[in-house]
Amino acid sequence: MNDTAEAILRRHEDELMDLPNVVAVGIGEVHGKTVIKVFVEKKVPKTELHPSDVIPAEIEGYDVDVDVSGPVTALGADQGKEDQS
Repeated sequence: MNDTAEAILRRHEDELMDLPNVVAVGIGEVHGKTVIKVFVEKKVPKTELHPSDVIPAEIEGYDVDVDVSGPVTALGADQGKEDQS
């Protein structure tokens, strides 16, 4: 693996985000090993997915770890801030 996980993720981010149920991607660590993280709304059995919609187990030498995060909603500019008054 000559490229960093970050560089590899940048190359594949759009295609991963286009997969069904994928809400976010990033870099993480599992058992001391750097992995590409894919966060989904819910896990779906491979048998229920079209083969082109299956998240790969590995990308350019990095394992892919799938976690369920549930739906992700962006906050507006004034949401999520505590009242400063």
